[in-house]
Parts: sequence; C-alpha cells; structure tokens
Amino acid sequence: MSSERATRVATTGKRTGVLSTASAFVLWGFFPLYLRPLHTVETVEIIASRIAWSCVFVLIWLGWRRELSVLRETLGNRRVMARLCLTAALVTCNWLIYVWAVGHGRVVESSLGYFINPLVNVLLGTALLGERFNRVQWLAIAIAALGVVHLTVASGSLPWIPLGLALSFGLYGLVRKVVQIESLPALGVETLLLMPLALGYLFWAHSRGTLSFGHSGRLIDVMLIGSGPFTATALFLFAHGARRIPYATVGVLQYITPTLQLLCGLLVFRESFQSYRILGFSIIWVGLLVYATDGLWRARMLRQRLAA
Repeated sequence: MSSERATRVATTGKRTGVLSTASAFVLWGFFPLYLRPLHTVETVEIIASRIAWSCVFVLIWLGWRRELSVLRETLGNRRVMARLCLTAALVTCNWLIYVWAVGHGRVVESSLGYFINPLVNVLLGTALLGERFNRVQWLAIAIAALGVVHLTVASGSLPWIPLGLALSFGLYGLVRKVVQIESLPALGVETLLLMPLALGYLFWAHSRGTLSFGHSGRLIDVMLIGSGPFTATALFLFAHGARRIPYATVGVLQYITPTLQLLCGLLVFRESFQSYRILGFSIIWVGLLVYATDGLWRARMLRQRLAA
C-alpha cells in the first residue's frame, strides 16, 4: 500500500510539475500581448517599472512565506552577491532587447532568439563548463548555425535581436546554475540590486516631464504595476515545476514560449514573414527537432536502465 501511495504521489508531482512549467512558458509566450498597450511608453521606463514592482511584489511574497531570512543571508554572502550582480545585469540586458523588439514590431525576430536558446546553452556549456556533447547534438548546432548564416546573408545584417536574446538569457541561466539559491529569493536580490538604478531613472524622467506612469491613463499605470507580479509569478511557476519533472521534459516544453511569440507576431501584430525568413526558420527548426529528439531518446534509455 505504501508503494502504491508513493507511486500516486510521484505521478501527481509530475503532473503538477508539467502543468506549472507549461503555465510559465505560456505566460512568457503571451507576454508580447501584455506589452502591446505599453507601446507608447519608453522601453527604459517599462524595464525600470518592471524592476521596481517586481522587487516590491517579491519582497511581500517572501515575507508572506517567511523567507526573508534567506534574503538577508544571501546579502551577506560576497561570492553569491558577485554572481547575482552579473545575473542582474544579464537579465536587464535581456529585458531591454526584448521589450524594445516588441515595441518596434520585431516579435518574430525575438521568438527566434528563444528557439535557438537551447543550442546556445549547449555551446556555452561546452566552452565554459567543459561539458561534452554527442555527435547528434553537434549536428543539431551545425544545422541551426546554417539557418542563422542564411538569415544573415539574406537580410544583409546580423540578426542581433535573436542572438542578443539567446546569449544574454543563456549566460544568465549559466551563472544562475552555479548559484546555490532558490529562484524567488534570487529574483528578490537581483531586483534589490537594480532598484537604485530603476528609481533613479523614474525620478529623472519625472523631473523632465517624460514619465508615463501617472500621466498616461489608468490602463498604462495598471499595466506597469502588473509587470512586476507577472514576472515573479511566471518565474515561480517555472522554478516550482522544473524541479518535479525530468530536464528533457523541460527542454521540450520550453518551445511553447517562442512558438506562441511567433504566432503573436504573425497573427496579432501582422509582421511580415518573407520567404527567406521562412527558409531560415525552417532550417533552424530542423536542427531543434534533431536536438529535441536526441534528448528525448536518451532520457527514455536512461529511464529504462533505471527501471531494469
């Protein structure tokens, strides 16, 4: 009976993990729709508001969960703080590129960044962590690289938006991987570190008379405030779910985000999708299919060996 109960608990935990993780990716996938009413607001003000309200929301949440002591311990750890300073800079860079891209009608390009992000993680793991990868994974990277080269040559310029998003988020995840702290307290520290800069910009914009908050209607105010809870909730759902399911499952679910972003760009924002982009995206998707298939196959083999 105890084994049956353990099996039910494990099954329930896996279902909860899949639901939580998928919910996070869905929220991130529809984030361009959230940003759409804010197209009249300066990109830097959106980021500054997101930082400020995320900090307020996370601190309240940590207080409600009685985890503020974790925050105090982290603030006293110099090594962890140095790494979180770096992650704070990287996530700010990622947010700036993404919000600017959405505000300037380049949602399709931004979705490409999150499509190629898993392959960038492979390259970063090899270059910086000394991890080893098999021939199939290298084949996937080569195919995706071919797609990026095609987009660069066909458009006449380097696709800096997808590359900037993939590199900044990949490096962010890499550094956070070696920081021994839960996601919510880490976000609290990151936003606390960024809060002086965020408040400084908001006060400066207010003194110049260019601040949108409080001067552009109630909807804008609500959306700017809501960006904080939106950010923290998605991150919490991801952290909660990813611990309960295999990494290979997370790897497959993460494609929900760029797929929804691409659909938003094409169907809602009516962005152009020229033939050269279709070919470039298709080549990259083939590389991702090779990578995902290999990951799922290896995860299945591992489960069979453990069962045996």
